[in-house]
Parts: sequence; structure tokens; C-alpha cells
Amino acid sequence: MVAETRPERKPEWLKVRFPGGERYQRVKALMREQSLHTVCEEAHCPNAGECWNAGTATFMILGDVCTRSCGFCAVATGRPGTIDPLEPYRVAQAVRALGLDYVVITSVNRDDIASGGAEAFAACIKAIRRDGPDVRVEVLIPDFKGNWDALAQVVAARPFVLNHNVETVPRLYRRVRPQAIYARSLELIRRAKEAAPDMLTKSGFMVGLGESREELFGVMRDLRAHGCDILTIGQYLRPTMQHLPVDRYYEPAEYRAFRAYGEELGFTHVEAGPLVRSSYHAEKQTGVDRARGVAAAPPGDVSGG
Repeated sequence: MVAETRPERKPEWLKVRFPGGERYQRVKALMREQSLHTVCEEAHCPNAGECWNAGTATFMILGDVCTRSCGFCAVATGRPGTIDPLEPYRVAQAVRALGLDYVVITSVNRDDIASGGAEAFAACIKAIRRDGPDVRVEVLIPDFKGNWDALAQVVAARPFVLNHNVETVPRLYRRVRPQAIYARSLELIRRAKEAAPDMLTKSGFMVGLGESREELFGVMRDLRAHGCDILTIGQYLRPTMQHLPVDRYYEPAEYRAFRAYGEELGFTHVEAGPLVRSSYHAEKQTGVDRARGVAAAPPGDVSGG
């Protein structure tokens, strides 16, 4: 972690409304009622207001304490508690109560468990589908420390999209993701795609941590070469003064260039913008609108993540 006292002035395009609204309060109340966590809250996502008022949220399973200490992440680091075997059923109940037909499930890293919690992801997918066979489930998974049997367990449950973020360029891993390995993340995506060629694979990274444009283009080429279908790119925003500082803020035009290059490489969809986060517009990134079942509009500049 890096402490710094220099103030960072955010550009106008990075300003968001304070979360609120009737539906926002309903989602928040439901999460508390079911004793569930969301990455929207734990990671201080700037788009919680927009997404929750739309009736969507990204469920975070396996607790709210992570075994890793990434320099960009606001989720608490420490010794996690025991895994609740009933959590998948509570997630399914919340999905049913919210009337969702597209769901995103992620987790903290659980390096204290040999499987990394893979069985909980599989259980969530099965519980949701038991209540709603047509619900599409996207999972944003950790790397399971290279436990490929754990990955196979998640793939076997047949998520609609399997997402694993590389987060940054390989040169910055020691500072940004000290317990992760770039090559291992790429291998995870490759193995998932080979195991289920018809399953959509997805990854994403942040900009503004000190990387170069060519390094980012190199990551995009690596992801495509390893079978990644969907890519998300967004600005790193420092959650607290104890986290890594922002090196610079990218202009909207630069995201358009990333999107154009990604389309040239053959990604089926590139979601790129200042406030884009991994789950932002997730239901539209697959080419199908969540609510109406129609083709999504062509991607433009976005203001959420």
C-alpha cells in the first residue's frame, strides 16, 4: 500500500451522483435482510446508485474479507470466516425477489481453502437455475491459485459468462497484484475456453496505474490469444489514501481508441470508458438486452462501471 498526501483532482467526466432513490434503498434492504454482500459496496464502486436503481447488483460470496492485499482494492484484507453453506440459497432468493434474469456473482479470494471456494460458485449457479432455469449467470472468479480442478468445477456448472480480470499490465503486478501471476490468469482463461468453447469468456483491466499504451495493447493481444471474448477497460480510482495513487486520468477519446483496437483484434464486445467496471452493463456485453431480449445498442461512451 502507498500513502500520499497530494490531492488528486478528478476530471468532470468522473463525477457521479450520490447513491439514492427508492429502488436503491430496496436493493440495499434486501441485501441486509438476506445477509448478503455486494462488490458494489465493498469495493466502493462509483456506479452503485445507477446499477441499484436499475434493480441490478453484483453479489459477492464467501464473505467480505479477502486473503490478498491488492494495492487497488478497497475490500478488507485479513483472515476470512467460515463459509456459509446456505449462502447460495439466499443468493437465489434475492435473485428471485428482484426479478432478475441476468446475475453477476463474484467473491473475495479465499487462498485459505484449497479449492478457493469454487464449490460455492457452482452451488450458486445451480441454486439460481433451480428457481429460474432461464436466468443467465455470469461469474467473476479468482485464479484459485492455479487449481485447475477447482476451475473445472465452476465450468461444469455452466455459467453463461466466465470472467476473470487480469487488472493491469504484467510489469506492474508486483505493485498492484502482489499475490497474483499474469501468466496464470491468462492460462485460466485459456483453460476455461478450451473446456467449454461455447461459453463466453471475459476479462478486464484498469488504466491509470503507470502503464504505457503499448503495454495495454499487449495485454489486449494476450487476452485474445488465450480465448477471451469480452473485455472491460476502466479508469483506476483510488479508494483511500492508503491505496496506490492515480498516475493519470485517461481522456474519453483514449477509451474510443482502446475499443477500436479491441474490435480489430476480434473481441465480441469491448466496454471501455472512464467509470467502466467489470460488471457494468454486463447483460448487454453478451449482445442480448437483459430486460427485452433484443440486440444491445452499439457501445458508446459510458459513464458507469
